Formats: sequence, structure tokens, C-alpha cells
Amino acid sequence: MKCPFCGHLETQVVETRMSEDGDSIRRRRQCGACEKRYTTYERPDVSYPNVVKKDGRRTEFQHSKLVSSMALALRKRPVSTEQLDNAVERIEEKLMSLGAREVPSTRLGELVMRELKKLDKVAYIRFASVYRSFEDIDEFKSLVDEVSK
Repeated sequence: MKCPFCGHLETQVVETRMSEDGDSIRRRRQCGACEKRYTTYERPDVSYPNVVKKDGRRTEFQHSKLVSSMALALRKRPVSTEQLDNAVERIEEKLMSLGAREVPSTRLGELVMRELKKLDKVAYIRFASVYRSFEDIDEFKSLVDEVSK
């Protein structure tokens, strides 16, 4: 596997672990040239449902987009990468269990908000404030009140 730091083609697997649910394998690798370490994940190659946007466009589900949007909401919050990975896995499992060929983006957003609410209330509010695009302060206040209970 090519090193993401220097591009060297020879890397060594230093540690291998199976995820808690057994659905993926986590490998710690070390580059033979620059000696930096990084993590890779092995998952089965499955096809997720297409995402139907609010304007009717259809796009492929993107794991990286899901992770980056959740990571942005969790930025500078006390949530580990492992917790984030587990939340993403639960969302992906839910998408697969739906058995649908398409899923509305609103449904995906709700799944993300449910997981963020479990992980971190501040991240939940951050994501919801952008996702729901509040029109006024009262809508935002009701969301904060809901979380405060």
C-alpha cells in the first residue's frame, strides 16, 4: 500500500484488529521510508442506496462525505475517532438494512442527527443548525431547549 505521506510503495502492517462488531478490520501501518504510521480499514465492498437530494438529483452515497460532515460537527469536541467510526458504521448498517435502492437525503440527515445526539449534544446542535437551516432564532432556541431536557 502506498504511503499517504511520502508515496513510498512499501509499508508494513504493525497491528491488526477486528472492529467490535466484526464488520471491518483496522490495520496500523508504518512506511518503510519515512517511518510514519497511519490507519487503514478493510470493509466489504457493498453498494449503498443512492441519495435523493431535496431538488430531486440523485447521487451515490459517499462514505467520506458522511465522515467529513460528522467530523466537522464534532470538531474540537471530546469524541474519539473510534466513536465517530462506530457511529458511521451504525448509519451505514441502517442504510443497508432499509433494503431500498434510494434514500432521501432528509432520512440520511435524520440518521446522522440521531447518532450525533448520542455522541455529543453540542455537535448535534451544530449539525442541526446547518441541516435544518433555521429561519429564526425561536426555531434554534426550541432545538437547544429540546437537548437541555
